[in-house]
Amino acid sequence: MVSQQSIEAAVAAVVDPHTGGTLGAAKAVHDVRVEGGRISVGITVGYPSVSAAPALRAVVSDAVSAVVAAAGGVVSEQVVQIDVDHKIVAHTVQRGVKLLPNVKNIIAVASGKGGVGKSTTAANIALALAADGANVGVLDADIYGPSQPLLLGISGQPETIDGKSMEPMVGHGLQVNSIGFLVAQDNPMVWRGPMVSSALDQLLNQTNWKDLDYLIVDMPPGTGDIQLTLAQKVPVTGAVIVTTPQDLALLDARKGLKMFEKVGIPILGIVENMSIHVCSNCGHAEPIFGTGGAAKMCGDYDVDFLGALPLDMAIREQADAGTPTVVAAPEGTIAAAYRDIARRIAVSVAGKHRDMSAKFPTIVVQNT
Repeated sequence: MVSQQSIEAAVAAVVDPHTGGTLGAAKAVHDVRVEGGRISVGITVGYPSVSAAPALRAVVSDAVSAVVAAAGGVVSEQVVQIDVDHKIVAHTVQRGVKLLPNVKNIIAVASGKGGVGKSTTAANIALALAADGANVGVLDADIYGPSQPLLLGISGQPETIDGKSMEPMVGHGLQVNSIGFLVAQDNPMVWRGPMVSSALDQLLNQTNWKDLDYLIVDMPPGTGDIQLTLAQKVPVTGAVIVTTPQDLALLDARKGLKMFEKVGIPILGIVENMSIHVCSNCGHAEPIFGTGGAAKMCGDYDVDFLGALPLDMAIREQADAGTPTVVAAPEGTIAAAYRDIARRIAVSVAGKHRDMSAKFPTIVVQNT
């Protein structure tokens, strides 16, 4: 006779193939029931689970079958139901910065240097998280060179209902805002740092984001006053660094990483873009920008290597057309690489401490 306790213990000991930790340690196991010939198990993970669910069901099913067999039961005679879903919660940010209303986690995507494909990578990461079941937004923080309206194929201006705040634009299921929606494409933003910082603050805080699990912030290149102000005022859960293997790009990427460290923002990992080029005619693979640069940087700073992306013409063509790779070719190998990177980011966020500020009462001292 299989007991509920034996099933619970077996499932709790299962190692999640996506996190490397046990389901019990993650407190992911619930609603375990054994009723005659029917066994049901509920699994709730802390990261988007649509694409992760099949692998989770498989390992949990194997664990349940092993318990049934050990108890002398016949596995084929058991009806096993394994439900997998996710619950994404808010996690801690840098000290002294409050969370945004209706935004659980903010992920900054930065590069230090321009031209390494940061904006395209940010858009595809956001789309991959959304495809996996998360509610995702994108904030284009590059005031001087906004890219997300073109990348996501969105035009027009944000609407306002109360005259004080903006409704986010929507593209491919993402909530988006950018200075690019508010000015003409050929209008240069000839602004000094304080004006840019003020514009970013308005885009972030005066947009009516709607119940976001993740807000991806496409950071401007560089590590100057604007970036530092953003890092100090925006409640960031973690940062992702995008670089190419080239030493010149890595030089600036290291500066970007150290900037986040100085303001207490954890680094979720490094993405190596343009890692390899495969000739579309002959199939010859060549590392145009060098090899192993991002992996070495990860080793130097003890951060995670999130994955590598190729230098591929299709990525550029799809981005220019307003349909990034994850939505333009969702079954392709490049989209799979973006999804793997996005899942690693979400898993890393899920492993951070939860934000508990909402559970503490607000104490107000008044004269009585």
